Amino acid sequence: MDRRFHAGLILLAGFALLATALSLQTLLVETAWWTIAIGAVGVVLAGFGGYALRADLLALCRGRRGEIALYTAGALGVLIVLAHLSVRYPFRFDLSASQRYSLSAATITMLEKLDRPVHVVFFHDPMMRETVELYELIAKHTPRVTLEFYDPVINPAQARMRGAQFAGTAVLESDGRRLQVHGGSETDIANGILRVSRSVTQRVCFLEGHGEPDPFSLESHDHLEGAPGHSHGLGARYVLHEQHGMAKARHALETLNYQVEKVSLLQGRDVLAGCALLVVPGPKVALLPIEVAAVGRYLAAGGNAFFMLDPFVRTGLEPLIRDYGVVVDDDIVIDEASHFWADMSSPAVTDYNRHQVTRELPLTFFPGVRSLSPTRERVADTAVLPLVNSSKKSWGQANRDRIEFVPGRDEPGPRTLMVLALRRGAEDGPGPRRSRIAVVGDSDFATNSFFHIMGNGTLFVNTINYLAAQESLIGIPPSTHDLPRVNLTNRQMKGTFFLAVVVVPAVLSIVGTAVWWRQR
Repeated sequence: MDRRFHAGLILLAGFALLATALSLQTLLVETAWWTIAIGAVGVVLAGFGGYALRADLLALCRGRRGEIALYTAGALGVLIVLAHLSVRYPFRFDLSASQRYSLSAATITMLEKLDRPVHVVFFHDPMMRETVELYELIAKHTPRVTLEFYDPVINPAQARMRGAQFAGTAVLESDGRRLQVHGGSETDIANGILRVSRSVTQRVCFLEGHGEPDPFSLESHDHLEGAPGHSHGLGARYVLHEQHGMAKARHALETLNYQVEKVSLLQGRDVLAGCALLVVPGPKVALLPIEVAAVGRYLAAGGNAFFMLDPFVRTGLEPLIRDYGVVVDDDIVIDEASHFWADMSSPAVTDYNRHQVTRELPLTFFPGVRSLSPTRERVADTAVLPLVNSSKKSWGQANRDRIEFVPGRDEPGPRTLMVLALRRGAEDGPGPRRSRIAVVGDSDFATNSFFHIMGNGTLFVNTINYLAAQESLIGIPPSTHDLPRVNLTNRQMKGTFFLAVVVVPAVLSIVGTAVWWRQR
Protein backbone atom coordinates (compact mmCIF):
# COMPACT_ATOMS: atom_id res chain seq x y z
CA MET A 1 0.00 0.00 0.00
CA ASP A 2 2.84 2.37 0.87
CA ARG A 3 4.56 1.65 -2.44
CA ARG A 4 1.43 2.46 -4.41
CA PHE A 5 0.84 5.59 -2.34
CA HIS A 6 4.35 6.91 -2.92
CA ALA A 7 4.17 6.08 -6.63
CA GLY A 8 0.90 8.04 -6.86
CA LEU A 9 2.51 11.04 -5.19
CA ILE A 10 5.44 10.87 -7.62
CA LEU A 11 2.99 10.74 -10.58
CA LEU A 12 1.04 13.75 -9.30
CA ALA A 13 4.26 15.67 -8.67
CA GLY A 14 5.37 14.97 -12.25
CA PHE A 15 2.12 16.30 -13.65
CA ALA A 16 2.35 19.35 -11.38
CA LEU A 17 5.86 20.14 -12.62
CA LEU A 18 4.74 19.74 -16.26
CA ALA A 19 1.84 22.13 -15.68
CA THR A 20 4.17 24.60 -13.98
CA ALA A 21 6.60 24.50 -16.90
CA LEU A 22 3.82 25.08 -19.45
CA SER A 23 2.40 27.97 -17.40
CA LEU A 24 5.79 29.65 -17.09
CA GLN A 25 6.39 29.25 -20.83
CA THR A 26 3.03 30.89 -21.54
CA LEU A 27 3.65 33.78 -19.15
CA LEU A 28 7.28 34.44 -20.08
CA VAL A 29 6.78 33.89 -23.85
CA GLU A 30 10.54 33.32 -24.19
CA THR A 31 12.00 29.85 -23.51
CA ALA A 32 14.43 29.66 -20.52
CA TRP A 33 16.72 26.80 -19.54
CA TRP A 34 15.11 26.43 -16.14
CA THR A 35 11.62 26.01 -17.59
CA ILE A 36 13.03 23.24 -19.74
CA ALA A 37 14.64 21.69 -16.66
CA ILE A 38 11.38 21.81 -14.70
CA GLY A 39 9.55 20.22 -17.61
CA ALA A 40 12.19 17.50 -17.97
CA VAL A 41 12.00 16.67 -14.24
CA GLY A 42 8.20 16.53 -14.55
CA VAL A 43 8.42 14.11 -17.48
CA VAL A 44 10.83 11.84 -15.55
CA LEU A 45 8.69 11.82 -12.40
CA ALA A 46 5.48 11.23 -14.34
CA GLY A 47 7.10 8.41 -16.30
CA PHE A 48 8.48 6.76 -13.16
CA GLY A 49 5.17 7.05 -11.32
CA GLY A 50 3.21 5.74 -14.29
CA TYR A 51 5.55 2.75 -14.65
CA ALA A 52 5.26 1.93 -10.95
CA LEU A 53 1.45 2.06 -11.16
CA ARG A 54 1.17 0.35 -14.52
CA ALA A 55 -0.87 -2.55 -13.20
CA ASP A 56 -3.37 -0.28 -11.44
CA LEU A 57 -3.66 2.00 -14.47
CA LEU A 58 -4.28 -0.94 -16.80
CA ALA A 59 -6.96 -2.27 -14.47
CA LEU A 60 -8.55 1.16 -14.34
CA CYS A 61 -8.76 1.36 -18.12
CA ARG A 62 -10.43 -2.03 -18.51
CA GLY A 63 -14.20 -2.40 -18.82
CA ARG A 64 -16.77 0.39 -18.87
CA ARG A 65 -14.49 3.02 -17.33
CA GLY A 66 -11.92 2.52 -20.08
CA GLU A 67 -14.55 2.99 -22.79
CA ILE A 68 -15.76 6.19 -21.14
CA ALA A 69 -12.19 7.48 -20.92
CA LEU A 70 -11.53 6.66 -24.59
CA TYR A 71 -14.80 8.29 -25.71
CA THR A 72 -13.97 11.40 -23.66
CA ALA A 73 -10.46 11.61 -25.09
CA GLY A 74 -11.82 11.14 -28.60
CA ALA A 75 -14.45 13.87 -28.13
CA LEU A 76 -11.82 16.25 -26.74
CA GLY A 77 -9.55 15.44 -29.68
CA VAL A 78 -12.31 16.21 -32.19
CA LEU A 79 -13.07 19.52 -30.43
CA ILE A 80 -9.39 20.46 -30.39
CA VAL A 81 -9.06 19.69 -34.12
CA LEU A 82 -12.19 21.73 -34.94
CA ALA A 83 -10.91 24.65 -32.85
CA HIS A 84 -7.58 24.52 -34.67
CA LEU A 85 -9.27 24.41 -38.08
CA SER A 86 -11.59 27.31 -37.17
CA VAL A 87 -8.56 29.43 -36.30
CA ARG A 88 -6.60 28.30 -39.34
CA TYR A 89 -9.52 28.56 -41.80
CA PRO A 90 -12.10 30.93 -40.29
CA PHE A 91 -15.54 31.42 -41.83
CA ARG A 92 -18.65 33.26 -40.71
CA PHE A 93 -22.39 33.35 -41.35
CA ASP A 94 -24.59 36.44 -41.27
CA LEU A 95 -28.06 35.29 -40.22
CA SER A 96 -29.52 38.79 -39.76
CA ALA A 97 -32.43 39.62 -42.06
CA SER A 98 -30.81 42.85 -43.27
CA GLN A 99 -27.30 41.33 -43.61
CA ARG A 100 -25.98 44.20 -41.53
CA TYR A 101 -22.99 42.16 -40.34
CA SER A 102 -21.78 41.64 -43.90
CA LEU A 103 -20.37 44.10 -46.38
CA SER A 104 -22.97 45.87 -48.49
CA ALA A 105 -23.12 45.35 -52.22
CA ALA A 106 -21.98 48.96 -52.70
CA THR A 107 -18.78 48.39 -50.72
CA ILE A 108 -18.04 45.10 -52.48
CA THR A 109 -18.52 46.70 -55.91
CA MET A 110 -16.28 49.60 -54.92
CA LEU A 111 -13.56 47.20 -53.73
CA GLU A 112 -13.73 45.19 -56.94
CA LYS A 113 -13.23 48.38 -58.95
CA LEU A 114 -10.22 49.64 -56.98
CA ASP A 115 -7.38 50.41 -59.39
CA ARG A 116 -4.71 51.35 -56.81
CA PRO A 117 -3.35 49.49 -53.77
CA VAL A 118 -4.38 50.78 -50.35
CA HIS A 119 -2.45 49.97 -47.18
CA VAL A 120 -4.38 50.28 -43.91
CA VAL A 121 -2.75 50.57 -40.48
CA PHE A 122 -5.43 50.34 -37.80
CA PHE A 123 -4.70 51.22 -34.16
CA HIS A 124 -7.19 49.54 -31.85
CA ASP A 125 -7.76 48.34 -28.33
CA PRO A 126 -9.20 44.94 -27.30
CA MET A 127 -12.75 46.39 -27.26
CA MET A 128 -12.69 47.12 -31.01
CA ARG A 129 -12.88 43.54 -32.24
CA GLU A 130 -15.89 44.24 -34.49
CA THR A 131 -14.03 46.99 -36.33
CA VAL A 132 -11.01 44.72 -36.77
CA GLU A 133 -13.27 42.06 -38.27
CA LEU A 134 -14.77 44.67 -40.60
CA TYR A 135 -11.31 45.57 -41.93
CA GLU A 136 -10.54 41.87 -42.35
CA LEU A 137 -13.76 41.39 -44.33
CA ILE A 138 -12.77 44.25 -46.61
CA ALA A 139 -9.29 42.80 -47.19
CA LYS A 140 -10.79 39.41 -48.12
CA HIS A 141 -12.67 40.92 -51.07
CA THR A 142 -9.64 42.44 -52.78
CA PRO A 143 -5.88 41.85 -52.75
CA ARG A 144 -5.36 45.59 -53.23
CA VAL A 145 -6.16 46.29 -49.57
CA THR A 146 -3.46 45.23 -47.11
CA LEU A 147 -3.71 45.50 -43.33
CA GLU A 148 -1.62 46.08 -40.23
CA PHE A 149 -3.02 46.09 -36.70
CA TYR A 150 -1.41 47.67 -33.64
CA ASP A 151 -2.42 48.49 -30.10
CA PRO A 152 -1.14 52.04 -29.48
CA VAL A 153 -0.53 51.19 -25.79
CA ILE A 154 1.65 48.18 -26.60
CA ASN A 155 3.21 49.76 -29.73
CA PRO A 156 3.51 53.50 -28.97
CA ALA A 157 6.40 53.90 -31.43
CA GLN A 158 4.20 52.81 -34.35
CA ALA A 159 1.49 55.22 -33.25
CA ARG A 160 3.93 58.17 -33.01
CA MET A 161 5.50 57.34 -36.35
CA ARG A 162 2.13 57.39 -38.14
CA GLY A 163 0.61 60.27 -36.20
CA ALA A 164 -2.10 58.23 -34.44
CA GLN A 165 -2.94 59.68 -31.04
CA PHE A 166 -5.61 57.25 -29.82
CA ALA A 167 -7.18 53.86 -30.48
CA GLY A 168 -9.73 53.76 -33.27
CA THR A 169 -7.56 55.66 -35.76
CA ALA A 170 -6.84 54.10 -39.14
CA VAL A 171 -4.07 55.45 -41.38
CA LEU A 172 -4.74 54.79 -45.08
CA GLU A 173 -1.95 55.17 -47.64
CA SER A 174 -2.07 54.91 -51.45
CA ASP A 175 0.43 56.20 -54.03
CA GLY A 176 1.96 58.68 -51.60
CA ARG A 177 -1.40 59.99 -50.31
CA ARG A 178 -2.24 59.57 -46.64
CA LEU A 179 -5.59 59.83 -44.92
CA GLN A 180 -6.74 59.23 -41.34
CA VAL A 181 -10.14 57.65 -40.66
CA HIS A 182 -11.54 57.88 -37.13
CA GLY A 183 -14.96 56.31 -37.66
CA GLY A 184 -15.53 52.58 -37.32
CA SER A 185 -18.58 52.14 -39.55
CA GLU A 186 -18.51 50.47 -42.94
CA THR A 187 -19.43 53.75 -44.61
CA ASP A 188 -16.55 55.62 -42.97
CA ILE A 189 -14.04 52.92 -43.92
CA ALA A 190 -15.28 52.49 -47.51
CA ASN A 191 -15.36 56.25 -47.99
CA GLY A 192 -11.78 56.53 -46.71
CA ILE A 193 -10.51 53.75 -49.00
CA LEU A 194 -12.22 55.28 -52.02
CA ARG A 195 -11.02 58.78 -51.16
CA VAL A 196 -7.37 57.87 -50.65
CA SER A 197 -7.28 55.68 -53.77
CA ARG A 198 -8.53 58.45 -56.03
CA SER A 199 -6.60 61.61 -56.67
CA VAL A 200 -9.66 63.80 -57.29
CA THR A 201 -12.72 64.37 -55.10
CA GLN A 202 -15.67 65.85 -56.98
CA ARG A 203 -17.99 68.43 -55.45
CA VAL A 204 -21.74 67.91 -55.73
CA CYS A 205 -23.49 71.19 -54.95
CA PHE A 206 -27.09 71.21 -53.68
CA LEU A 207 -29.01 74.41 -54.26
CA GLU A 208 -30.53 76.00 -51.15
CA GLY A 209 -32.64 79.01 -50.28
CA HIS A 210 -35.94 78.06 -51.93
CA GLY A 211 -37.39 75.51 -49.52
CA GLU A 212 -35.38 72.60 -50.89
CA PRO A 213 -34.91 69.43 -48.77
CA ASP A 214 -31.76 69.74 -46.67
CA PRO A 215 -29.00 67.22 -47.49
CA PHE A 216 -27.54 67.79 -44.01
CA SER A 217 -30.72 66.93 -42.11
CA LEU A 218 -31.18 63.88 -39.94
CA GLU A 219 -31.64 60.55 -41.70
CA SER A 220 -35.17 59.84 -40.52
CA HIS A 221 -38.71 61.01 -41.15
CA ASP A 222 -40.72 61.29 -37.96
CA HIS A 223 -44.28 61.72 -39.25
CA LEU A 224 -46.73 59.57 -41.15
CA GLU A 225 -46.84 59.99 -44.90
CA GLY A 226 -50.25 60.92 -46.21
CA ALA A 227 -51.33 62.45 -42.91
CA PRO A 228 -53.74 65.39 -43.12
CA GLY A 229 -51.95 68.42 -44.45
CA HIS A 230 -48.90 66.46 -45.53
CA SER A 231 -49.22 64.48 -48.75
CA HIS A 232 -46.73 64.09 -51.55
CA GLY A 233 -49.31 63.44 -54.24
CA LEU A 234 -52.50 65.10 -55.43
CA GLY A 235 -53.59 68.02 -53.28
CA ALA A 236 -50.21 68.27 -51.59
CA ARG A 237 -49.41 71.22 -49.36
CA TYR A 238 -45.70 71.65 -48.94
CA VAL A 239 -44.58 71.56 -45.33
CA LEU A 240 -41.00 72.39 -44.48
CA HIS A 241 -39.73 69.86 -41.99
CA GLU A 242 -36.29 69.62 -40.46
CA GLN A 243 -36.15 65.86 -40.83
CA HIS A 244 -37.80 65.81 -44.24
CA GLY A 245 -34.44 66.13 -45.94
CA MET A 246 -31.99 64.28 -48.15
CA ALA A 247 -29.42 63.10 -45.63
CA LYS A 248 -29.60 59.51 -46.88
CA ALA A 249 -28.83 60.72 -50.40
CA ARG A 250 -25.89 62.78 -49.11
CA HIS A 251 -24.56 59.82 -47.13
CA ALA A 252 -24.72 57.59 -50.21
CA LEU A 253 -22.79 60.17 -52.25
CA GLU A 254 -20.13 60.62 -49.58
CA THR A 255 -19.66 56.85 -49.55
CA LEU A 256 -18.71 57.15 -53.22
CA ASN A 257 -16.14 59.87 -52.42
CA TYR A 258 -18.22 62.86 -53.49
CA GLN A 259 -17.96 66.04 -51.47
CA VAL A 260 -21.48 67.36 -50.82
CA GLU A 261 -22.03 71.06 -50.25
CA LYS A 262 -24.95 73.47 -50.11
CA VAL A 263 -24.70 76.58 -52.26
CA SER A 264 -26.62 79.82 -52.40
CA LEU A 265 -26.57 81.74 -55.67
CA LEU A 266 -26.93 85.08 -53.88
CA GLN A 267 -23.47 85.20 -52.33
CA GLY A 268 -22.16 87.69 -54.86
CA ARG A 269 -19.53 85.41 -56.40
CA ASP A 270 -19.40 82.49 -58.78
CA VAL A 271 -20.03 79.76 -56.22
CA LEU A 272 -20.64 77.14 -58.93
CA ALA A 273 -17.16 77.39 -60.42
CA GLY A 274 -15.80 74.39 -58.51
CA CYS A 275 -18.91 72.23 -58.68
CA ALA A 276 -18.70 69.06 -60.75
CA LEU A 277 -22.50 68.83 -60.58
CA LEU A 278 -25.37 71.08 -59.50
CA VAL A 279 -28.40 69.42 -57.90
CA VAL A 280 -31.63 71.43 -57.77
CA PRO A 281 -33.69 69.31 -55.32
CA GLY A 282 -37.24 70.55 -55.62
CA PRO A 283 -37.38 74.30 -54.94
CA LYS A 284 -40.76 75.39 -53.59
CA VAL A 285 -40.51 79.01 -54.76
CA ALA A 286 -39.17 80.54 -57.96
CA LEU A 287 -35.51 81.45 -58.30
CA LEU A 288 -34.63 85.11 -58.74
CA PRO A 289 -33.52 86.23 -62.23
CA ILE A 290 -29.94 86.66 -60.97
CA GLU A 291 -29.95 83.05 -59.75
CA VAL A 292 -31.34 81.73 -63.03
CA ALA A 293 -28.63 83.66 -64.86
CA ALA A 294 -25.96 82.09 -62.64
CA VAL A 295 -27.25 78.59 -63.44
CA GLY A 296 -27.29 79.49 -67.14
CA ARG A 297 -23.66 80.64 -67.03
CA TYR A 298 -22.69 77.45 -65.21
CA LEU A 299 -24.30 75.26 -67.88
CA ALA A 300 -22.85 77.34 -70.72
CA ALA A 301 -19.38 76.85 -69.22
CA GLY A 302 -19.79 73.07 -69.44
CA GLY A 303 -21.38 72.37 -66.07
CA ASN A 304 -23.79 69.49 -65.47
CA ALA A 305 -27.03 69.67 -63.50
CA PHE A 306 -29.74 67.44 -62.03
CA PHE A 307 -33.10 69.25 -61.94
CA MET A 308 -35.74 67.74 -59.62
CA LEU A 309 -38.85 69.88 -60.12
CA ASP A 310 -42.10 69.15 -58.28
CA PRO A 311 -45.60 69.56 -59.78
CA PHE A 312 -47.27 72.97 -59.98
CA VAL A 313 -44.16 74.89 -58.92
CA ARG A 314 -42.80 77.58 -61.25
CA THR A 315 -39.07 77.70 -60.59
CA GLY A 316 -37.87 80.08 -63.32
CA LEU A 317 -35.58 77.35 -64.66
CA GLU A 318 -38.04 76.28 -67.36
CA PRO A 319 -36.42 78.40 -70.14
CA LEU A 320 -32.98 76.94 -69.38
CA ILE A 321 -34.35 73.41 -69.55
CA ARG A 322 -36.21 74.24 -72.78
CA ASP A 323 -32.85 75.12 -74.36
CA TYR A 324 -32.02 71.40 -74.02
CA GLY A 325 -35.20 70.37 -75.85
CA VAL A 326 -37.26 69.53 -72.74
CA VAL A 327 -40.56 71.12 -71.68
CA VAL A 328 -41.59 70.92 -68.02
CA ASP A 329 -45.36 70.35 -68.06
CA ASP A 330 -47.62 72.11 -65.58
CA ASP A 331 -49.47 68.99 -64.44
CA ILE A 332 -49.39 65.96 -62.15
CA VAL A 333 -49.30 62.39 -63.45
CA ILE A 334 -52.13 60.05 -62.44
CA ASP A 335 -51.59 56.34 -63.07
CA GLU A 336 -54.54 54.02 -62.51
CA ALA A 337 -52.72 50.88 -63.63
CA SER A 338 -49.41 51.05 -61.75
CA HIS A 339 -49.00 53.13 -58.62
CA PHE A 340 -47.46 52.79 -55.18
CA TRP A 341 -49.83 51.43 -52.54
CA ALA A 342 -53.25 53.10 -53.00
CA ASP A 343 -52.07 56.50 -54.22
CA MET A 344 -52.78 56.91 -57.93
CA SER A 345 -50.73 60.13 -57.94
CA SER A 346 -47.60 58.10 -57.11
CA PRO A 347 -46.76 56.25 -60.36
CA ALA A 348 -44.73 53.06 -59.92
CA VAL A 349 -42.35 52.04 -62.72
CA THR A 350 -40.76 48.66 -63.39
CA ASP A 351 -39.91 48.95 -67.11
CA TYR A 352 -37.40 51.54 -68.29
CA ASN A 353 -35.82 52.74 -71.49
CA ARG A 354 -32.44 51.13 -71.96
CA HIS A 355 -29.56 53.18 -70.58
CA GLN A 356 -26.68 52.61 -68.18
CA VAL A 357 -28.52 54.69 -65.56
CA THR A 358 -31.48 52.26 -65.56
CA ARG A 359 -29.50 49.05 -65.99
CA GLU A 360 -30.88 46.32 -63.68
CA LEU A 361 -32.93 48.95 -61.85
CA PRO A 362 -35.75 47.59 -59.64
CA LEU A 363 -39.12 49.25 -59.12
CA THR A 364 -39.13 53.00 -58.55
CA PHE A 365 -42.01 55.26 -57.64
CA PHE A 366 -42.57 59.00 -57.59
CA PRO A 367 -44.90 60.48 -54.93
CA GLY A 368 -46.43 63.35 -56.87
CA VAL A 369 -44.65 63.81 -60.19
CA ARG A 370 -45.11 66.12 -63.17
CA SER A 371 -44.59 65.02 -66.75
CA LEU A 372 -41.99 66.16 -69.26
CA SER A 373 -42.47 66.71 -73.00
CA PRO A 374 -40.20 67.43 -75.97
CA THR A 375 -40.18 70.87 -77.52
CA ARG A 376 -42.34 71.33 -80.62
CA GLU A 377 -39.23 71.81 -82.72
CA ARG A 378 -35.99 70.03 -82.16
CA VAL A 379 -33.32 72.18 -80.54
CA ALA A 380 -30.11 72.14 -82.55
CA ASP A 381 -27.08 70.34 -81.09
CA THR A 382 -29.12 68.61 -78.39
CA ALA A 383 -30.09 65.01 -77.75
CA VAL A 384 -32.89 64.01 -75.37
CA LEU A 385 -33.40 60.50 -74.02
CA PRO A 386 -36.52 59.63 -71.99
CA LEU A 387 -35.58 57.30 -69.13
CA VAL A 388 -38.73 56.73 -67.08
CA ASN A 389 -42.31 56.56 -68.35
CA SER A 390 -45.66 55.94 -66.68
CA SER A 391 -48.05 53.25 -67.92
CA LYS A 392 -50.44 53.54 -70.87
CA LYS A 393 -53.39 54.02 -68.52
CA SER A 394 -51.90 57.16 -66.98
CA TRP A 395 -52.45 60.79 -67.86
CA GLY A 396 -51.07 64.21 -67.08
CA GLN A 397 -53.70 66.16 -65.16
CA ALA A 398 -53.80 69.93 -64.95
CA ASN A 399 -56.31 69.98 -62.08
CA ARG A 400 -54.48 69.86 -58.77
CA ASP A 401 -57.52 69.24 -56.55
CA ARG A 402 -59.27 66.06 -57.74
CA ILE A 403 -58.61 63.03 -59.91
CA GLU A 404 -60.42 63.26 -63.22
CA PHE A 405 -59.40 62.97 -66.84
CA VAL A 406 -60.74 65.76 -69.04
CA PRO A 407 -60.20 65.12 -72.78
CA GLY A 408 -58.70 68.08 -74.54
CA ARG A 409 -57.22 69.50 -71.35
CA ASP A 410 -55.31 66.53 -69.91
CA GLU A 411 -52.71 64.56 -71.85
CA PRO A 412 -53.15 60.76 -72.04
CA GLY A 413 -50.33 58.38 -71.20
CA PRO A 414 -47.78 57.08 -71.21
CA ARG A 415 -46.14 60.20 -69.81
CA THR A 416 -42.40 60.82 -69.48
CA LEU A 417 -41.27 61.30 -65.89
CA MET A 418 -37.50 61.61 -66.27
CA VAL A 419 -35.15 62.48 -69.14
CA LEU A 420 -31.46 62.92 -69.84
CA ALA A 421 -30.42 65.69 -72.19
CA LEU A 422 -27.06 66.37 -73.82
CA ARG A 423 -25.95 69.60 -75.43
CA ARG A 424 -23.15 69.21 -77.91
CA GLY A 425 -20.92 72.22 -77.59
CA ALA A 426 -17.45 73.32 -78.54
CA GLU A 427 -14.56 72.07 -76.43
CA ASP A 428 -12.90 75.44 -76.82
CA GLY A 429 -13.66 78.72 -78.50
CA PRO A 430 -16.86 80.81 -78.36
CA GLY A 431 -20.30 79.41 -77.62
CA PRO A 432 -21.71 77.05 -74.98
CA ARG A 433 -19.63 74.06 -73.96
CA ARG A 434 -20.71 70.44 -73.91
CA SER A 435 -22.91 69.67 -70.90
CA ARG A 436 -25.36 67.12 -69.51
CA ILE A 437 -28.56 67.57 -67.55
CA ALA A 438 -31.12 65.22 -66.04
CA VAL A 439 -34.68 66.36 -65.35
CA VAL A 440 -37.21 64.50 -63.21
CA GLY A 441 -40.66 65.80 -62.30
CA ASP A 442 -40.37 64.95 -58.59
CA SER A 443 -37.93 65.42 -55.72
CA ASP A 444 -39.68 63.40 -53.00
CA PHE A 445 -38.46 60.06 -54.38
CA ALA A 446 -34.94 60.88 -53.17
CA THR A 447 -35.86 62.23 -49.72
CA ASN A 448 -35.35 60.32 -46.49
CA SER A 449 -38.89 58.91 -46.57
CA PHE A 450 -38.47 57.10 -49.88
CA PHE A 451 -34.75 56.98 -50.75
CA HIS A 452 -34.20 53.53 -49.25
CA ILE A 453 -37.31 51.89 -50.76
CA MET A 454 -36.85 49.64 -53.78
CA GLY A 455 -34.82 51.34 -56.54
CA ASN A 456 -35.32 55.01 -55.68
CA GLY A 457 -31.91 55.53 -54.12
CA THR A 458 -30.17 53.57 -56.86
CA LEU A 459 -31.80 55.72 -59.55
CA PHE A 460 -30.64 58.89 -57.79
CA VAL A 461 -27.06 57.68 -57.30
CA ASN A 462 -26.80 56.30 -60.85
CA THR A 463 -27.95 59.63 -62.24
CA ILE A 464 -25.36 61.51 -60.18
CA ASN A 465 -22.60 59.16 -61.36
CA TYR A 466 -23.61 59.55 -65.00
CA LEU A 467 -23.76 63.35 -64.86
CA ALA A 468 -20.44 63.51 -62.98
CA ALA A 469 -18.83 61.26 -65.63
CA GLN A 470 -18.28 58.47 -63.10
CA GLU A 471 -19.93 55.70 -65.11
CA SER A 472 -17.68 53.10 -63.48
CA LEU A 473 -19.64 53.63 -60.26
CA ILE A 474 -23.08 53.19 -61.87
CA GLY A 475 -24.88 50.23 -60.37
CA ILE A 476 -23.52 50.75 -56.85
CA PRO A 477 -26.66 50.99 -54.73
CA PRO A 478 -26.74 52.98 -51.53
CA SER A 479 -26.50 51.16 -48.23
CA THR A 480 -29.07 51.96 -45.57
CA HIS A 481 -30.32 50.17 -42.47
CA ASP A 482 -34.06 50.57 -41.96
CA LEU A 483 -36.76 48.57 -40.32
CA PRO A 484 -37.98 45.79 -42.64
CA ARG A 485 -41.23 46.55 -44.40
CA VAL A 486 -43.23 45.26 -47.34
CA ASN A 487 -43.83 47.73 -50.18
CA LEU A 488 -46.49 46.84 -52.73
CA THR A 489 -47.88 48.40 -55.88
CA ASN A 490 -51.63 48.55 -56.33
CA ARG A 491 -51.59 45.43 -58.53
CA GLN A 492 -49.67 43.48 -55.90
CA MET A 493 -52.07 44.69 -53.20
CA LYS A 494 -55.09 43.60 -55.24
CA GLY A 495 -53.50 40.21 -55.97
CA THR A 496 -52.68 39.66 -52.29
CA PHE A 497 -56.20 40.66 -51.26
CA PHE A 498 -57.80 38.39 -53.87
CA LEU A 499 -55.60 35.44 -52.87
CA ALA A 500 -56.11 35.83 -49.11
CA VAL A 501 -59.76 36.89 -49.02
CA VAL A 502 -61.26 35.09 -52.04
CA VAL A 503 -59.14 32.19 -53.34
CA VAL A 504 -58.00 30.57 -50.07
CA PRO A 505 -61.45 30.71 -48.35
CA ALA A 506 -63.11 29.42 -51.53
CA VAL A 507 -60.75 26.44 -51.76
CA LEU A 508 -61.27 25.63 -48.08
CA SER A 509 -65.06 25.87 -48.53
CA ILE A 510 -64.98 23.49 -51.48
CA VAL A 511 -62.80 20.99 -49.61
CA GLY A 512 -64.97 21.21 -46.51
CA THR A 513 -68.16 20.75 -48.53
CA ALA A 514 -66.69 17.73 -50.32
CA VAL A 515 -65.67 16.11 -47.01
CA TRP A 516 -69.12 16.74 -45.50
CA TRP A 517 -70.87 15.36 -48.55
CA ARG A 518 -68.71 12.22 -48.55
CA GLN A 519 -69.35 11.53 -44.87
CA ARG A 520 -73.06 12.11 -45.35
